[in-house]
Order: sequence, then C-alpha cells, then structure tokens
Amino acid sequence: MTAAFTWQVRVYYEDTDAGGIVFYANYLKFFERARTEWLRSGGIDQSTLAKEQDIAFVVMRTSVDYHCPATLDNELKLSVMVERHGRASVDFIQEAWRDHNTGAAPTLIATGRIKVACVNRHDLRPRPLPESVCRFIQDTFEQTTLEQSTHVD
Repeated sequence: MTAAFTWQVRVYYEDTDAGGIVFYANYLKFFERARTEWLRSGGIDQSTLAKEQDIAFVVMRTSVDYHCPATLDNELKLSVMVERHGRASVDFIQEAWRDHNTGAAPTLIATGRIKVACVNRHDLRPRPLPESVCRFIQDTFEQTTLEQSTHVD
C-alpha cells in the first residue's frame, strides 16, 4: 500500500521519556497531527466542520506496533493511508519512519491502525461522513490505486 500523504515532524525533548526515547503514547499524537494535516491538504478544516455541521472525529480504536526507538532530534516521516471507509468511519494505517538524511534507507519506527468515527458533537452519536470528506477519501484512494498500478519493481 502506497502512502497517500506524508508529514514530517522532529522529535523534541518533550516527546522523550527518561530513557531518551520517544514516549510510546506520543506516536498517537504524531499520527493524529498527520491525519489533521492530511485533511487540511484536501481543504477540509475540522473546526469549520464542527461549527457548521456540528460534527467531530473521534478515535474508536487504535493499536500500535513499535519496531525501533526514535530519539531526540530524529526527523520522522509520518504516513497516512486509508485502509477502508464506511458510512460514518474510516480505518487508517499509519507509519512513522526515521529519515536518516544521509542517503541511507529510512527505518520503520512504528505502525498504527486507527479507526476514526464521525459523530455529532453534542450527543456523540454516529453521523455520516460529510460529502467533502467522502470525496477527498475517494480521490485519495483513486490516486493511491493509480500509483500502485503504475509502480514498476
């Protein structure tokens, strides 16, 4: 599966634990930021959706596999891939890669599977994904599928 979107972040001191490695829960923050930036790249503003349509996106389920530690000052490249989407939810696969900036191949640091639901902000009941989000997901999926079908190994 090809990354539909990537976003870069640097590891700061506040992201690390006493051992000097990124605290495990911070990958969820990194992944959240990458999904937000992915939506922004498609012209979708979550605060506007909240104000105008009274909806929010909430995480329903998450799991993260940690492959290798990241440390202070590492540059991480975060990917956002849509695995599937339903009427009111989206399943993402996200990865964090350490970019060595030396020409060496990047190192996979963490892989996350995140299910996000669209809900009414007041009663937290499921709501259909907005049409703009569905179109953006479909466009992203078609682009990713095209890239995969034209990729030559």
